[in-house]
Amino acid sequence: MPGIVTVGLDGTDHSLAAAGWAAAEAARRGARLRLVHAWIWRPLDVPVAADEEVQRRWAAEVLQEAAARVAKDFPDLPVTREILAAETVPALIAEAAAADLLVLGSRGHGTLVGYLLGSVGLHVLRQAASPVVLVRSPRPEEAGQPRDEVVVGVQDERESGPVLEFAFAAAAAQGVTLRAVRAWNIPPVLVWGGEAMRAADDAGGLEPLERKRLADAVRPWRERFPQVEVVEHVEMGGAGQVLLAGCARARLLVVGRRSPGRHDLRKIGAAAHAALHHAPCPVAVVPHP
Repeated sequence: MPGIVTVGLDGTDHSLAAAGWAAAEAARRGARLRLVHAWIWRPLDVPVAADEEVQRRWAAEVLQEAAARVAKDFPDLPVTREILAAETVPALIAEAAAADLLVLGSRGHGTLVGYLLGSVGLHVLRQAASPVVLVRSPRPEEAGQPRDEVVVGVQDERESGPVLEFAFAAAAAQGVTLRAVRAWNIPPVLVWGGEAMRAADDAGGLEPLERKRLADAVRPWRERFPQVEVVEHVEMGGAGQVLLAGCARARLLVVGRRSPGRHDLRKIGAAAHAALHHAPCPVAVVPHP
């Protein structure tokens, strides 16, 4: 049974860019593309907006415009569209649970994540149980820049399995190099115990130890995806800073996010925050245990 790539639309240029990216991804996966827009009739004070039929027609036109653009570039791609009679956030979280991938538009560069994504995107991203890709409209100055890598951040090698699997599969499907990036810093004295010191000594120092940790995390996925060329990048510095510095040629940046529990719905992680602020490419946020 073919998979499903779902894109949430809101009528902005960024959501149309998300639809284009999602269509290309669905075509690569041999999946179906699902276009959705969440809408509930709410009478408002503004006379035109208070007309239910006007609002309903606008919602349908949002889907029609995206479908027409997709059909032009991917005429053979199976596409469905639906107006979801539900609040936007819970509707998109439910769509994410039913799809292989949820794609949303992002407003791009900003100073606050709330501004960057909007409250809807941020709430969905925090709670979705499946990968979510954020796409923004390309900037004119970025046209023509080479984009021939999938970049993935690997900070916790014990929990990186789902993140690396997603990144390797994306690199394999797109036929591009995978760049695995790991940042490191000198650990605080309080956590630098005897076992850690012995591991560093055995590896020949702190940086060789970090290189070994990255290599160990990546090795099983190298074996599973032998066709993917891999570059392992280890650099001293903050996770977000090092990750973004490695994105010069990225066509997709993949970061992890701990799966939400009862008390951590607000957490995304420093590296994901940095990526969503400033990455020059679509960002895939992959939940992991």
